[in-house]
Amino acid sequence: MSCTSDPAPPRRLALSRLLRTAAIDARGQRLGSLVDVIVRLPAEGGYPPVTGLVAELGRRRVFIPAAVVRAWRPEGVELVSARVDLRAFQRREGEVLLRADVLGHRLLDTTTARLVHAHDIELTAGPSGAWMLSGVDVHRLHWLHRPGHHPPHPLRDWLDFEPLIGHQASLRSRHPLVRLRRLRAAELADLLEEASAPEQREILTQVHADPELEADIFEELDEDQQSHLLSGRSDAEVAAVIAHMRADDATDAVAGLPQERRRRVLALLPDDRRATVTYLLRYHAATAGGLMGVDILALPEDATVRQAVQAVRDATTTQPEALANLYTVNPAGCLTGTIGLVTLLRADPAAILRAVAEPDPVTVSAHADQIEIATLMADFNLSTLPVVDDEGHLIGVITIDDVLAETIPDNWRRREPVAHHYHQHDTVA
Repeated sequence: MSCTSDPAPPRRLALSRLLRTAAIDARGQRLGSLVDVIVRLPAEGGYPPVTGLVAELGRRRVFIPAAVVRAWRPEGVELVSARVDLRAFQRREGEVLLRADVLGHRLLDTTTARLVHAHDIELTAGPSGAWMLSGVDVHRLHWLHRPGHHPPHPLRDWLDFEPLIGHQASLRSRHPLVRLRRLRAAELADLLEEASAPEQREILTQVHADPELEADIFEELDEDQQSHLLSGRSDAEVAAVIAHMRADDATDAVAGLPQERRRRVLALLPDDRRATVTYLLRYHAATAGGLMGVDILALPEDATVRQAVQAVRDATTTQPEALANLYTVNPAGCLTGTIGLVTLLRADPAAILRAVAEPDPVTVSAHADQIEIATLMADFNLSTLPVVDDEGHLIGVITIDDVLAETIPDNWRRREPVAHHYHQHDTVA
């Protein structure tokens, strides 16, 4: 009797090495070659468990359940039985094929906000002995390296990525936004502009579960990309997105639609949003009227500071940038003063706003152009600029981000993003 035992099976395996190795039955006979590994992406996130293998027996591809695999080794897998279901493999809903769907495909890196390729995949055995997808290699092998020699480097943790597998049945089985919520709307918009059409559909399918995030992303898209993506949606779907956008951005989106479609989409908007957008469509997009938002916090000049602070707390749907300054109006609705939020918080709660506000604020007419707007905001160091009509009534407010979005040159928008730090993959066992 030998004093040595079989070497312990490895706890980690690279998918690239496992593919095309042998599936060996309980009698030690080769059944066929492994051509893919099947996982299910958990609805709650986490590491996807391996549920089975696809093996090629002659010209037939069959399913091998993970439960009948006795040992996983770099040279192949050993089964506990000599019997295999010879029916042709058919993918079931929710199943992801690592070779067909992930290896060589692009993943959304949620730590760097980039699309990267999966050059290899790591499988790991957990404490119970069950195998799972644990890591991914996004390091491209340079053409100068010798064949079969991949210089050592850390693998990345699978949980840092959102797969773009292009398989709708699997997508429906996943919990949407598990990892995409780590990214800002502007980052997701940049990714959409880089993504292929199938990748765009998959990202948008996931963010559709959060209407507010979806609207924020469409607000960040450039006009051409926004129009392109909206053109592939029904009138009802377009209206649903626009209904959640800021009024000024919603107006720009509606203005970018073909004339006949514009009327149909407007008819599907909620009454208050339709009225606001219709009003703003009167102004050219490059004027103050086209840039302004209409969510304004304006209070009677004889209100108290305490009432104004409460009004800020209650303004949960107002753009935060627009709350940097509050405005006071007289009984006729004419603008009389402005109060910075910091000034308001420092003031006596019982004080009257008229006594706290800065009188005669800098204003602009609805027909002012972008140069005039930018000049005023720069000269007077303004973060918001109130827009008034010919009688001095407050009709809107322009925020600094609105001005920057219009004045930054287009070729600056796609500069190389700042690098993010990411987690190196260690272990899940």
